[in-house]
Amino acid sequence: MNSVKLSVCIPTYNRARHLHDCLSRCLREFNFDFPYEIVVSDNASTDDTYDVVQEFLAQGAPIRYFRSQKNVGMIPNMNSAFRLGRGEYLTYLADDDRLIPEEVANIVHFLDANQNVTVCHAPWFIYDAVEEQDGTPFYRIEQDTIFPKQSFADVFNFMFRGHVFPEVAIYRGSALRAAWVPREICFFPFTMLAHFLDEGDVAFRKTPFYRQVIRSAVERDRAQGGHEIAMTGWDQYRGGLEYFLYFGAKRGKVGTSENDRATQEHLCKTFTMERMAVAIRLLVAQREFLKCYELYCRMEFGGMGGHKQLAAIRDGLPLAAALETLAGQLHASAGVNRLIISGFTDPWTIRERLAKVRFPEKVTTTGEPTDHTDEIIEHSAVLVSRADQRDHFLSLGYMPNLVFSQDDLIKTIVL
Repeated sequence: MNSVKLSVCIPTYNRARHLHDCLSRCLREFNFDFPYEIVVSDNASTDDTYDVVQEFLAQGAPIRYFRSQKNVGMIPNMNSAFRLGRGEYLTYLADDDRLIPEEVANIVHFLDANQNVTVCHAPWFIYDAVEEQDGTPFYRIEQDTIFPKQSFADVFNFMFRGHVFPEVAIYRGSALRAAWVPREICFFPFTMLAHFLDEGDVAFRKTPFYRQVIRSAVERDRAQGGHEIAMTGWDQYRGGLEYFLYFGAKRGKVGTSENDRATQEHLCKTFTMERMAVAIRLLVAQREFLKCYELYCRMEFGGMGGHKQLAAIRDGLPLAAALETLAGQLHASAGVNRLIISGFTDPWTIRERLAKVRFPEKVTTTGEPTDHTDEIIEHSAVLVSRADQRDHFLSLGYMPNLVFSQDDLIKTIVL
């Protein structure tokens, strides 16, 4: 009989410092009243990952370590971690995130008491590890809920109403074997949920057991895969929802009439656009104004023009997107190291605004030089206030596609 109650599965790659902090915390905080293991699946790291694991093994930590011979990618490595777990229950832990042990234990005991439940989901905290404080949960639910086997329509409506993402969960191992089938075009948490629901009941609990670290004291500027997909993965989100509905329809639990399909199409679109609104907020924080504008266009066309996130950026977006367009053109132009700003009554305001977009470090901003040397002409772009002011610089020999009027930049931004 399997003696391991819970497998904590940690896929990792070249994150030795984060893994060290994670394992230290696990060893210090896990005081479960049941046997557990930590499964580390190393995706062919080239740093000190192996040495870190050996350090904790020497301290008696219940770690099982596996190292791939080559980097197989993030999703396959996650799959590896799950497949190698021996626990009756399994959960995922990113090497830079944290579990809340008392809540993990509560869910394990809940699953023991509810043998028909194949998976238990919960929201998670957005956590600041520099300030050591919880932020807002990623989503909220009002009460603990168990959905019966194959109740696809009810679960879909629940996810839509609460904007629920079934990413964080503790899985029953006997169901995970078939339910966790890696998908890439369709967002895998939605596909997984369809499979778990097909096998048995699924539960959602309101209390988080997971902390997603958005600011790390170990490495302040680390890459965050979750943020990357939040800003680009809308088709995957929609694909996952459509997969979920398709699975339910094939089981005869989701309506397939013309009206049903029209409603489902609308709900999937709305859900996806709500994720675009989240992406806009993240992109504004990263000063990615052109991407914000692209999403703005999609949401406006999709009928979401009244969304509060669009209202929040509408006034400042045209100029910000126009100046980032200019910055992008300068990034792409080999040899350009100067931007001449001419014809504006307040050029300092333009320079100040340029500093707020991702302006290339290689380029300095100046006024019009008194002497237009060949060196300056060859390596300069120009920004003028009005289109008729271009002629002056063109007559001096500046490259025509690097002499921009304000209208050249603004005319493509249509709100």
